[in-house]
Amino acid sequence: MSLELHLSGKTAIVTGGSAGIGLATAKALYSEGVNVAMPTAASYAARNPERLENAVSAIQSLPTPGAKVIPISADLTKAEDVEKVVSTTLAQFSQIDILINNAGSARAGSFLESTDDLFLDAWNLKLLGYIRLVRAVVPHQKSRGDGRIVNIVGGAGRTPRPNFLAGGTSNAALLNFTKGISKELAEYKIRINAISPGATATERAETLARQNAQAQGITVEQVKAQSIQSIPLKRIAQPEEIAALALFLVSDLAASITGTEIIVDGGSTPGV
Repeated sequence: MSLELHLSGKTAIVTGGSAGIGLATAKALYSEGVNVAMPTAASYAARNPERLENAVSAIQSLPTPGAKVIPISADLTKAEDVEKVVSTTLAQFSQIDILINNAGSARAGSFLESTDDLFLDAWNLKLLGYIRLVRAVVPHQKSRGDGRIVNIVGGAGRTPRPNFLAGGTSNAALLNFTKGISKELAEYKIRINAISPGATATERAETLARQNAQAQGITVEQVKAQSIQSIPLKRIAQPEEIAALALFLVSDLAASITGTEIIVDGGSTPGV
């Protein structure tokens, strides 16, 4: 049996696509012939325009049957910018078949040293950012009678960590949202699922390791060793593994899968 994804000609919005899981997913979609719109935070693009340009160039260098990729400067914490992302994508490609929600930047650190802003920033970008994009994209998918949405969440939503509560609470709420909205969206043939990666080899993981090391008063190498030791498979996932799963979920091979969370953590999550 050949696993044909049949995604060529579709259009996807991929947030957080300039690095890590987002970039790997954008590359994978593009390689399947999917047009990709990549919203990148306006302030972030201003600070590091070369990185965004490099990401777009890396995607465009891949062999593909006529797909396009466009960057969109936007602040996903603002409702008007989310509308801009959707309107720009529609103006360029006339349709939005796929949404990959991946943007998030919650900090790690001691709870007693955290502030309200630390929680609010995490919730506003990831939790509300994902919700805003789903709300903006769904009417267009509803009118077409088809849609595929994947929320990249994270293992801390199911297994809370005391040094990552801002991110963990956001992730837990997103799991609730994904499951809760799936039944309503199913009426319109729109499928929504969550992928919860555990430790993954990304730049963001490196940043979190440094933050955790500072909070615990140990070295980054010790934090990484602890992480590996807690994984039964004793390996950290690669971004491309998460991207491959995302492609499966937005393809017709997963036509009966919705409202589901798939955990990719090497067997780390306790319980069921």
